[in-house]
Amino acid sequence: MSTSNKILTEHNAKVVVLDFINALNAEDFELARRQLHDDMTFKGVMGERSGADVYVDDMKKMKFKYDVKKVFVEQEEVCLWYDINMGGKTIFSCGWYKLSEEKIQSFQVIFDPRPIL
Repeated sequence: MSTSNKILTEHNAKVVVLDFINALNAEDFELARRQLHDDMTFKGVMGERSGADVYVDDMKKMKFKYDVKKVFVEQEEVCLWYDINMGGKTIFSCGWYKLSEEKIQSFQVIFDPRPIL
């Protein structure tokens, strides 16, 4: 991959993930859904989801809010450090997003769950 293609790929990956996060914050679930592959997968501390529609339906109920602290990008992978407001508790977390064809294919979120247990 040429340097210019790598930079473009990384820029696009960052934009897709941040658009996804910003859409969740704005409760624009239609825009958030457009950033996801239909068969995307999610793995988190409290469970897993398969399929974009299932994931977005859960987010409509939970209405988490994200405060991004740092973004790392390498080709089609984006890592975010963020605070997630989970309805009364704010938890420092890390999300690792993997993209394919400029959409989120999978992601994992890790955090210490003790404050919400």
